[in-house]
Amino acid sequence: MVHLYNLHPFGSQQVVPCKLEPERFCGGGRDALFVAAGCKVEAFAVSGQELCQPRCAFSTLGRVLRLAYSEAGDYLVAIEEKNKATFLRAYVNWRSKRTESSRVCIRLVGHKVEAPFSQTLRDQMSIVEMPLSEAPLCISCCPAKGDLLVGCTNKLVLFSLKYQIINEDFSIVDFERSLIIHIDNITPIEISFCVGYVAVMSDLEVLIVKLESDPKNGESISHYSRETNKPVKQAEVTRNETLQLESDDFVICQKPMELLGEKSEQSGVSVTLESTGLADEKIKYFHVQHLLYRRFAPDISSYVLSDDIKLHSLQLLPIYQTGFLTSDRKNSSQEKELLSLFCFFSLPHVGYLYMVVKSVELMSVYQYPEKSQQAVLTPQFLHVITSNNLQCFTVRCSAAAAREEDPYVDTTLKACPPVSMDVCALRIQLFIGLKAICHFKNHVVLLTKANPEAAPERRESPKRLLSRTGTSVKLKAPPAAEAGWNLYIVNTISPVQLYKEMVDYSNTYKTAKTQGCIHLLSEAHLLVRAALMDAGQLEPGEKAELLEAFKDSCGHLGDCYSRLDSQHSHLALPYYKMSGLSMAEVLARVDWTVEDALQKYERGLIFYINHSLYENLDEELSEELAAKVVHMFHVAEPKQLPHVLCSPSLKNINPLTAVSYLRKLDTSGSSSILVTLTKAAMALRMGDLDTYRNEMEIHSEMKLVSGFILEPRLLIQQRKGQIVPAELAAHLKDTQPALLVASVLGLQKNNKIGIEEADSFFKVLCGKDEDKIPQLLVDFWEAQLVACLPDVVLQELFFKLTSQYIWRLSTRQPPDTIPLRTSKDLINACGHYGLIYPWVNILLSSDSLADKKLYRRPFKITASIVPFLEPLSEDTLSGLSVHVLCRTRLKEYEQCIDTLLERCPEAVIPYANHELKEDNRTLWWKKLLPELCQRIKCGGEKNQLYLSSLKETLSVVAVELELRDFVNVLPEDGTAAFFLPYLLYCSQKKSLT
Repeated sequence: MVHLYNLHPFGSQQVVPCKLEPERFCGGGRDALFVAAGCKVEAFAVSGQELCQPRCAFSTLGRVLRLAYSEAGDYLVAIEEKNKATFLRAYVNWRSKRTESSRVCIRLVGHKVEAPFSQTLRDQMSIVEMPLSEAPLCISCCPAKGDLLVGCTNKLVLFSLKYQIINEDFSIVDFERSLIIHIDNITPIEISFCVGYVAVMSDLEVLIVKLESDPKNGESISHYSRETNKPVKQAEVTRNETLQLESDDFVICQKPMELLGEKSEQSGVSVTLESTGLADEKIKYFHVQHLLYRRFAPDISSYVLSDDIKLHSLQLLPIYQTGFLTSDRKNSSQEKELLSLFCFFSLPHVGYLYMVVKSVELMSVYQYPEKSQQAVLTPQFLHVITSNNLQCFTVRCSAAAAREEDPYVDTTLKACPPVSMDVCALRIQLFIGLKAICHFKNHVVLLTKANPEAAPERRESPKRLLSRTGTSVKLKAPPAAEAGWNLYIVNTISPVQLYKEMVDYSNTYKTAKTQGCIHLLSEAHLLVRAALMDAGQLEPGEKAELLEAFKDSCGHLGDCYSRLDSQHSHLALPYYKMSGLSMAEVLARVDWTVEDALQKYERGLIFYINHSLYENLDEELSEELAAKVVHMFHVAEPKQLPHVLCSPSLKNINPLTAVSYLRKLDTSGSSSILVTLTKAAMALRMGDLDTYRNEMEIHSEMKLVSGFILEPRLLIQQRKGQIVPAELAAHLKDTQPALLVASVLGLQKNNKIGIEEADSFFKVLCGKDEDKIPQLLVDFWEAQLVACLPDVVLQELFFKLTSQYIWRLSTRQPPDTIPLRTSKDLINACGHYGLIYPWVNILLSSDSLADKKLYRRPFKITASIVPFLEPLSEDTLSGLSVHVLCRTRLKEYEQCIDTLLERCPEAVIPYANHELKEDNRTLWWKKLLPELCQRIKCGGEKNQLYLSSLKETLSVVAVELELRDFVNVLPEDGTAAFFLPYLLYCSQKKSLT
């Protein structure tokens, strides 16, 4: 389906002041137009809206049959005919030709210029002769690199663009014949070449292949023909049978065929490569990849002229990497990077546009209301001429290229109109007697001839027309020059100006809420997007204007999708985001004039507002807009109302208004716990503590935790990328800290908040700096340890808690709040906390109460914890106990015994009973017994404690050792009466057993 509009893409018109009737013409670059007539070529300068100005003229060898210009290398190439012979010549440095009589240098392709003549070439036009073994039929210049491809019968010849360096300041354009592509069974009438992609067209066939280099080795291919893709035998048989069966009595017509990708190798067309470059040069192309083969069937319903059944206007259109909307794109390289490539060709009444990069697919089909004569494809439009009309169609190249540039363009962040969208005709402009067309920059060049044509030539036999193998390309001589011709340059208006007209036109569809409005605004969007992708054609200052139009078009599309209740209404979100409009600006575009009872809010607007409120935008709506948003969700999505009210963007909502809507939800089936918490939060904002308490007491603590998990923003919000505790969280910190910790733990368990975010939340909530840890955060860490969350790294949590415990012991500062769990609670609830050893209890029993509350032991101490102990002093018994614990885990038992004997002798025996076991049992008599005896000899105030400990030690040693060994470990200067009971027990223990 083709949409028809009556817009005005064509602006001013000027006449090219040609002296003779043009036979061939072409344009290129930014300002060059060439017109060939007879044996002369006139060059014109086309600049802006000014008149076309003659630049120079030069003679050709003969009548010009084909003409092409290459911006890369700035050269003009022509197929010329003289005395029934054809020649291929390139005109370089043509800008230096001042007058028609100026000297011209003629040189053969690839021949090095002699030094005496090199400097004269600087200010002289050169003609490069390119001899061929067969007559050239068609030509094409690569728009990116300037290489020249020449079509001959059953083969293509590639001339690579070269530069002969004369000196540091001067080089001349030259060519090298580097490759011959043999294509059997096809005689090209048109070819197109672009960065290794080759399109060949005969009367009813199109073949597209890609020339590839070998990525594994850069060796030159041999100088002989290599068949890179063998044709299918069945196809060869079919062709041979066609030739054998064809006679004067009947015609064999092959069926229409379309083969894409690898399947196109089954076309039966043989493609082989033959290198003709120098042996020491690295040839670029080694292999052929088949992309597309399409064959059309002629219309044999009536005998018609050959032009009625022939293809025309073959063209490859490249779009290069732009990065106009992506910030991470690197544009430092001067070489263009191909982003996407499109191929167009046409029958008289229908045109076909294919995308051929990465994937080969038919994008658009163009149905013409009249028989077409020629067409040109641009990134923005397709221009088609019939006998009396210039038609302008939209294309989908920019939509396809956008997806090549960014495969994730169709998300909640970005969007682009679909490639499959129907094409439309923007304008059908009347021109009498149209004959030919070409396009460059923003100029459409038209040749018209008003007088009736001469009598048509004798029609050929239909059989002759339908047989491809018998058809040869004949470049007929033009008719004698006649009056009534004109060569026009029609300037297309700027994309921004046409965009504005399309937006104005779309207003006719706006009130009806039809898909026609979306279609036309999508066309306007693609027009601007295509202009931004064609960055090389932008004048200074145009890009900023186009970007502004691009954002404006996104806003209009967002309006359309927000007001239409369709399956694509979700696209309102990405288009509004791309428009740069704030939420308040979007809401200002909504029509609020409808009575509340009759107001209907479409899915697109609801979807956009809902997502925007969920994304924690820093924008705060006014009280009026906030009330409108709440009413909107009350009407359209009442279940979302509690979530909406928790958004920071609705901070200015009147709490009374919010509560009035929430009360209506109690019986609506939405989550009662979430409604309760939202009402409690609103009551807290109003200072109504009685209502707050009543609401919070309706549900159990576990239910409240589940409510916070459903809507984390009741507790935690983000503004400008920072964690901000909600008012309800601040109140819970003072009144129900256990509920707050349990709720944040539930959020973490359900992946609603990260570990670092939770830590930051508690620090901000308690008003602590980064280096200070509030007790509430310690309570949260302990709750994590008890809950054993799978995503928590235990060692990191251990170190957090241990470092905090040690810091408090070292600074002897009590917690800023009462801990939620005591030591016994943690020991009973979590296996990571061990029992407090008896000897540790003895140590702590004589210390302050504060130290008892600070002490924790979250895990088995290893050498890795030693650095944490440096700030912890042994002056306090709690600090001493931690140091002794660590040394014990490091198996420094003797040092621990010395420390305890010195600081707390009453704890020595409990320590020995608990730690000196199995392999460490010998320390009872090797370390502890001698140390006690020695200290008793010295006397002192602790002598009774030492003596008591010695008795306990002797009792253990008497049990463990044999009598002889026991006697050997006793001190020699001891009192026999003191040791006699233990000796007696040791001697009698065998008989006792």
